[in-house]
Formats: sequence, C-alpha cells, structure tokens
Amino acid sequence: MKHFIRVWNQTSLIKRIAIGVVLGLIVGLLAPKLSVVGLLGDMFVGGLKAVAPLLVFVLVANALSQHEEGQRTNMSTVIGLYLVGTFTAALVAVLVNYIFPLELTLSKSTASDLSAPQGVAEVFQTLLLKIVDNPIHAISTANYIGVLAWAVVFGLAMRNVSETTKELLQTMAEVTSQVVRWIINLAPFGILGLVFKTISENGIKVLTDYGLLIAVLVGTMFFVALVVNPLIAFVMMRKNPYPLVLRCLKESGVTAFFTRSSAANIPVNMKLCEDLGLNKDTYSVSIPLGATINMAGAAVTINVLTMAAVNTLDIPVDFPTAFLLSIVAAISACGASGVAGGSLLLIPVACSLFGISNDLAMQVVGVGFIVGVIQDSCETALNSSTDVLFTAVAEKSAWRKKKVS
Repeated sequence: MKHFIRVWNQTSLIKRIAIGVVLGLIVGLLAPKLSVVGLLGDMFVGGLKAVAPLLVFVLVANALSQHEEGQRTNMSTVIGLYLVGTFTAALVAVLVNYIFPLELTLSKSTASDLSAPQGVAEVFQTLLLKIVDNPIHAISTANYIGVLAWAVVFGLAMRNVSETTKELLQTMAEVTSQVVRWIINLAPFGILGLVFKTISENGIKVLTDYGLLIAVLVGTMFFVALVVNPLIAFVMMRKNPYPLVLRCLKESGVTAFFTRSSAANIPVNMKLCEDLGLNKDTYSVSIPLGATINMAGAAVTINVLTMAAVNTLDIPVDFPTAFLLSIVAAISACGASGVAGGSLLLIPVACSLFGISNDLAMQVVGVGFIVGVIQDSCETALNSSTDVLFTAVAEKSAWRKKKVS
C-alpha cells in the first residue's frame, strides 16, 4: 500500500485526473446506482466552493498590502489584454454563426424557475450593488465582484500598517493557498465522482442529443484558445507564442476543465506564473482579477446560444448589430460571476437586443443547462488558462520593449 501511495503521489496530476475520468465513466456505465461514488464529486466541488472566495480575498489583499511605491507592474497591459481578449472571443462567436448557423428546438424551459436580468442596465445595477455587499456576506455567498472590491480596499488600507501585520496577512494567504492545493490534489477522486454522476444521471445520450451545438461551442473555444489568443500574444511579443499557449492549456486549462472554477484554479495559475519566472507583484493581483473579469469563454457561450435563438426565430442580423452584440456580450461576461447562474443567465440580456421575449430566452437558457456538462468545463478551461497567458504576454512584451530600447 505504501508503495502504491508513493507511486500515486509521484504521478503527475494530469495523469491522475485522466485515471479518475476513465474510472468514473466505467463505474457510471456499469453501476449507475452506486450513488456513494457521486458523493465524492459533491464533496470535492463543495470544498472548492467553500474556500475559493476566501482565497481570492486574502491573495488580492496581501498582494496590494505588500506593494511599495516605485515597483513596476504590467497591470494596465494585463487588464487591456483581458478586455481585448474577451471582446475578440465574443466577435469570433458571432462570425462562427455565419459559417455554422445553428437552430434550436425550443420547448418548455428547464430553467423557468430562474430569474434573468432584463437588460444591460440591470446587469450594471446588480454589479454595483454586489461591489458594496457586506464583505463577510460576499465571501459566504461567493460574490466574487464584492470579494474583489473589498480585497482591494483592505489591501490598500493595509499598506501603511506594521510589517508584523503584513506578515500575518501573508501567512494567511499562504495557508489558504496550501488548503486549496490539498483539495486540488484530491481532484482525481472528486472528478471520478463528477463523471460518474453525469453519466449515471444523463447517460451518454446527453452528449449526442445536442452534439452539433456542443461541437460549435467547443470548436469556437478551441479556435479562440489556439488561434485568436496566440495571434494576440504574437502581436505583443513578436515571437512564436505556441510554447507558452500550450503550456498554459496543459498546466492550467486541464485542471480548470475538471474543477469548473477559475477561482479554485488560482493556486495552479500562481504556481505556473512562478515557474514561468513572472513578476510576483503583477501576477499576485492579475490572476485573482482575471478569475473575475477575464471571461472569453463566457462571451462565446452567450453569443453562440443567442445567435442560435436568432436563427431559430428567422430574425435577420446585419454586421453592425452583430458587432453591438459582441460589445454587450463582452461587458456582460465580465460580470458573469456577479449574476446568479453565471454566463447562461446573461443570454436573455443579449437576446433582448433582437426583441426576443424573456420566456423564449429562458428556453435557450434551459438548453444551455443541458449542454452545460461540457460547455461549462471548456468555458472555465479557456478563461483560466488565458489568465496566465495574458499575464505572461504582458510581461514578456515589456521585456521585449526594454531590449529594443
């Protein structure tokens, strides 16, 4: 047993996750009533959800409290890349519609009991109210916009406190990160449970009934990850971006795919940034920030499903309108974590641009929940891996400019 445990611990996390996926698939098909296996997945997700908001708070607050005047960071470039990347992903999703137009079979909504925002104004109102949420309540309810806002406030306020107090905050950040690393090391068992639960409850047919929609969603996200993002990286760095892109996808995207939480994937991204030799003053802020506002995958989801609804209802769409849709989707996606239901419940906001009623839009949301098994995983993988990619690109482009000058 000791030999097995030693070999298991020495095996890379990605290989262990792959083993968990295969076992979950086999058990789900052969013993679908073995519900205790599904409990592993629920416990894993519950642990991640419990600790992730606290992690974001202590990491951002600690990073800002340790920052000293005169330290150079690339935060403005990183934020610019986040915004450009999210908008570009939204625009690509619209263009894909002209190549692979989708239609949906709309029926009774499976999400009719959910309430969606009625417009962009309501999204902004929700975001503003989330920002001033009670900090304890924000952490307990996983309101990441509020968590991030209060972390910035506390971090700035603690710049002038004693070094002993700063060291205490840094210790809290390190301890919380270690707890998350422990949970992520249990990912193979949690993922075994998640895969088992998905297969036992829905069967393989959940992936085939909406195969074309899943293919377009996943294909668009792959295109953004493997073509659009590398192009942005090349423009900034003026060198082959693929070694960096592929490493981010391998070491960040794979774990994010299974954890389905950008916030929970923060320790993985921080370790990857450290391994890449990036400036800690930059990535200690940009990675938690990216988990909240860098939402290329969410923008893709919003636009693909919205355009599918438009096609179903035979609504003509000219390019200026499609461009406006991309702007709305990008802005809405940045606030996805502040709206109950994430990116899917922002679809009615985009649908409202075309006069689609909320009832019909919520049917589209229902379809989104059905394909969410794959959609949410791919969306998170794209979002989280891009956090590291753009942080690295911003710094490497700064290095290039220094060499040129």
